[in-house]
Amino acid sequence: MNLSNPIYNLIIFLILSVLAYLLFRPTKGWFWIFKNNLKVNEKTVIEDILKLLFHYENSNKKGTIDSVTRGLKFNDSLIIDVLKEMSIKELIQLDGEDLSLTNSGRDYALKIIRVHRLWEKYLAEKTGFDKLEWHERAEDMEHKLSPKETNLLATELGQPMYDPHGDPIPTHKGKVAEVKGDLLSKLPVNTVGRITHIEDEPDVIYKQILAENIHIGSQIRVIENNAKRIVFYSEGEEFILAPVVASNLTIDVFEKEVTLEEDMVRLSSLQEGETASILGISKECRGDARRRLLDLGFVKGTAIKIDLISPLKNPKAYLVKGTSIALRDIQASKILIKKQ
Repeated sequence: MNLSNPIYNLIIFLILSVLAYLLFRPTKGWFWIFKNNLKVNEKTVIEDILKLLFHYENSNKKGTIDSVTRGLKFNDSLIIDVLKEMSIKELIQLDGEDLSLTNSGRDYALKIIRVHRLWEKYLAEKTGFDKLEWHERAEDMEHKLSPKETNLLATELGQPMYDPHGDPIPTHKGKVAEVKGDLLSKLPVNTVGRITHIEDEPDVIYKQILAENIHIGSQIRVIENNAKRIVFYSEGEEFILAPVVASNLTIDVFEKEVTLEEDMVRLSSLQEGETASILGISKECRGDARRRLLDLGFVKGTAIKIDLISPLKNPKAYLVKGTSIALRDIQASKILIKKQ
């Protein structure tokens, strides 16, 4: 290897120049991309900490350094460094191991929660994404939308007060509506009410609720409540939940004189040869899917019966205003009927 060879030196110079360009070119160089990613990471950690502490505060739980490091999927040392910075910026107060939000931190947390819940509402109303995807997609988007974009989204959605799970959506001024009701696990037998909120965390319990095909907005009557199980009747079906799962459902209890509409059942329970009239569409059915059903004739007072059953019995074709329309059971469960 001859280092005095001018051609060799030129090649080395060109290689180093290209590497330097790739590393340090403005905005798109590897160095700047890495540095910007670190900033985004830090912003994400700050916002996730604020949101977690807000939820602790709202649930009357104490936030600690240990609970935050266990509750977030970031490196512990990164979280500790960010907590120190947040304390300097007066977003949180540190008292030994205990953490609490300042007024500024609480306002910031509400802005993040506003974006998250608006985006879940958008996914429910405007897209076909499965509800199991809503939370994760909103977790990502809550760090990206600017205040201006958030307000435009709220306007597009009609300034909604609640997200698809029944959680209140903070206004741009930080006002938060009240969630009315009591936990299902606390209600005595024969209580009648309506499901107003379904908690979507922890994920494992939320998936159990979805697997049971429980709908927000459904009327219920408590049949049994003990340390082992909670049993309730709703829309022609009986549901059995463990108390820990039932604690994720909030029920707005009806006044004493209001009784459950026992004859309101799901279209999915209709048998061949039976006839019924449509009472309405569950609040669980939203956006384009709801409008499509209405356009197809699934409106209140319309007569309906089974026209054809597939070999596997799902989907079934229903006769509505002289037209045979195929629906899967999961779709039919969101249409409420009264059997004749």
